Amino acid sequence: MRATGVLRIVVLLFTIAATWLFASTYFSNTGMKSINVKKWLRTYIEPTKTPTIQNKCHSRRLCPEHTFTFRIASGAANVVGPSICFDDIVLMSNVKNNVGRGLNIVLINGTTGKPIGIDSFDMYSGDVKNLLAFLKPIKKGTLALIASYDDVATKLNDEARNLLADLGSIHAFHLAFRDSWIFLGGKGLKNKSPFEQYLKNSKETNKYDGWPEVLEMEGCVPKKLE
Repeated sequence: MRATGVLRIVVLLFTIAATWLFASTYFSNTGMKSINVKKWLRTYIEPTKTPTIQNKCHSRRLCPEHTFTFRIASGAANVVGPSICFDDIVLMSNVKNNVGRGLNIVLINGTTGKPIGIDSFDMYSGDVKNLLAFLKPIKKGTLALIASYDDVATKLNDEARNLLADLGSIHAFHLAFRDSWIFLGGKGLKNKSPFEQYLKNSKETNKYDGWPEVLEMEGCVPKKLE
């Protein structure tokens, strides 16, 4: 019985060795990698893939907690309209068909991030009273995102410029015919806004025939904590 038992063990070992040798030779000849015994014997579990994180508004940065992501682009000459994206939602653009010549403005609740006003104001042939009626009721803690398109300033008066300056703009009194301007400010700021770009309409520097180049700006603006 002992001899029989030993013989069975020898046969079993030989069978395992022969099987392993065959498998190694087969997969080697077919150009496949040798089998890893541990992986072969255990159940294969599909690894969990980490989802790709897409930054909000296609921004190049990931904004920290307690901030909102924004991206603003001015219009290109009088051909392509501006765009305003806030907290990963495009609020104004050519695609949405809600932009117009002049000033394109979005008002945001600085605490919740919800839009509370979206409109465009023709500053070439429109009535500045419409702009004044939109800006005057702005409450403290409200964010204002503004993008220029075509002519931004022909109809601007001192009252309108003062209201824009009160939102934190340092270029409100410089705006002139067909200048490019993008801005994010807010009611109740203690200092001037760091989110502003301005480019003067100039024959020497214009990228387009009669218009400056497009301005683009993105960033992270802190939430107003209650």
